[in-house]
Amino acid sequence: MMEKQKQESLGWGELLILGAVPFVMVLGNSMLIPVFPTFEQVLNISQVKVGLLVTAFSLPAGLLIPFSGILSDRIGRKIVIAPALVLYGLGGLVAGVASISLEKPFQVILAGRVLQGLGAGGTYQLAMALAADLTTGDKLTRYLGFLEASNGVGKVVSPILGSLLAVIAWYTPFFAYGILAFPIAALVWFGLHEPNPGGKGESWKEYFSTLGRIVKKKGISLFAAFLIGFLALSLLFGFLSYLSDILEQRFHLRDVAKGLAMAVPVGAMAAASYGTGVFLEKRQELLKAALVAGMSVAAGALAVVPLCASQKLIFPAAVIAAGIGIGTVLPPLNTLITGAVSQDERGVITAVYGTVRFFGVAVGPPAFGAIGFERVELFYGAAALALAAALVGYFLIDPRRLLAYGTGK
Repeated sequence: MMEKQKQESLGWGELLILGAVPFVMVLGNSMLIPVFPTFEQVLNISQVKVGLLVTAFSLPAGLLIPFSGILSDRIGRKIVIAPALVLYGLGGLVAGVASISLEKPFQVILAGRVLQGLGAGGTYQLAMALAADLTTGDKLTRYLGFLEASNGVGKVVSPILGSLLAVIAWYTPFFAYGILAFPIAALVWFGLHEPNPGGKGESWKEYFSTLGRIVKKKGISLFAAFLIGFLALSLLFGFLSYLSDILEQRFHLRDVAKGLAMAVPVGAMAAASYGTGVFLEKRQELLKAALVAGMSVAAGALAVVPLCASQKLIFPAAVIAAGIGIGTVLPPLNTLITGAVSQDERGVITAVYGTVRFFGVAVGPPAFGAIGFERVELFYGAAALALAAALVGYFLIDPRRLLAYGTGK
């Protein structure tokens, strides 16, 4: 049977359905972080254990991304995305039901978070792949930008939404995942057509052979880019877990006021990402400079935090600067990694990059909690890691080598 021809453009309905996938996925961690101090009190757990709620989600998601990508090549995108969303929502319901029915629900909540993570591993990246399946030409760039914008909106909305839901009850955010994910899964299944629902796809041997070939050609520059991505996301989510705690303990912000406060650095990060992406669109010679500058700004902001943690004016400025720094890093990093390979190899490298990012998110909160939010060494160490990432970018990343995918030089 002949493959259906791609559309030149998507209708708004189809685009909104695709955009809902990254929106609901990004709520997975960011919606719970504002509620961390409440979890600590109600569940009687430490800062390290509450950080495991992020790890239990992000680690399985990162591990599953490459497998879900290969599976979707073989059996189709929708048949992976829709059940993955159902699993994502079901994991939330497991955590929510355990919270109201068990005397000591923490272990079951963690199991629910693992289920959510397994579901998340088959969502955002496949939504981008499905957009590419459905459209062709210049419109694809615009649609992928829309998906990234949906992800950014989710990052800004999630701390506000999580804080608002927690006003009802501390466990209400868990139930929200099912309420949101189940209808989106139905919309994906019934509201999107798929021009090529499955094919031969790459074998595992071919997949790893492609990955090995990319690593051999790009070597240390690609490894350095992955390392910076891991550190950037680890520092961001570790810092957000700290911010959730200090806004209550030191600034006495709770509920929606706290969610709004947490949305400020996340919004600054999203705005910086968008602005940097626009600025660099036709200035690829500045990719490395933007990456190094962003990590340097983040390093400076993190070093200043313990010196101004009780200052109501300087502290927010440092927090916003940290968000801007990380936000500035992501667009050049995304461009260098996705531009390092040809279109035929991009799915492999994007999957690995997604895994690395999720691992960074998984490590950040428990690592910050283990060191202790009240210790200045935490922030000096985080600043040192950010500065080290800037130096790695400066000395080890060669943009010309990464972006010259056709020559292998």
